[in-house]
Amino acid sequence: MVAFAQIMTAYFLVRTTSDGTPVLLDYHLYLMVFSTVIIAAAGYMINDYYDVKIDYVNKPHEVIVGKGIKRRVVLFLHSILNFTGIAMGLFVSPKVALVNFTAAFLLWLYSNQLKREPLIGNLTVAILTGISIYMIAFYYQKSELLILTYAIFAFFLNLIREIIKDIEDRQGDRKHGCRTLPIVIGFRRTKSVIFLIAGIFVCAILIVTFKLNRPLIFYYFGTLGIFFTFFMFKIYQADRKDQFTKLSSFAKILMLVGTLSMGFL
Repeated sequence: MVAFAQIMTAYFLVRTTSDGTPVLLDYHLYLMVFSTVIIAAAGYMINDYYDVKIDYVNKPHEVIVGKGIKRRVVLFLHSILNFTGIAMGLFVSPKVALVNFTAAFLLWLYSNQLKREPLIGNLTVAILTGISIYMIAFYYQKSELLILTYAIFAFFLNLIREIIKDIEDRQGDRKHGCRTLPIVIGFRRTKSVIFLIAGIFVCAILIVTFKLNRPLIFYYFGTLGIFFTFFMFKIYQADRKDQFTKLSSFAKILMLVGTLSMGFL
């Protein structure tokens, strides 16, 4: 999903490099995309490494670390992938390498500590998701406000999804001493936090789209808002684990549909 969003951003919103070359012919783009995917993969690995006991409670059929692959092999691959991702970023520019290094460090810190604290872990993942899209504008210095709109969209939608996942996984998290938002304040109050974030999300998108003064994107996000309203209504109704699992998947679909709108601009 991240790689697809970055390619879509480059092709439809950036279009050309500073010297007029089509962006899809620029190998730096593919180095950025591959390095992002590699670092994300390393993040998933280290997250599974630290969450083995929790995953045995929340999703025992999906546990791989310690069963399909040895723990020390996971640590080795995590280090290799991070090093490779940072090195690929360095081939693009020192600034991209610094972003990659920061992302790799934050993903490790998230898995080791931040995800067990209320909200801060959710914010970390959401920020990294938004940065992965905005990084294309940051490197090419083009369509920055427009791409920022999509980065904001990705940030807020991923933040909501991460909180939903915490509600979904609260049984295993509580058993192993995590202090996620649903455990600290309860899942009903956590839903109130989601509604607050959703309100800020809508206001942020409205402000940026009005500044862009592009009716097409305003109409597209307005139409998407109908589905987002349905999504929030289903969150209001949800109270079982399987319902939150479906809502997490629905959030992914909203992200995909939002990304596809780049092709109409």
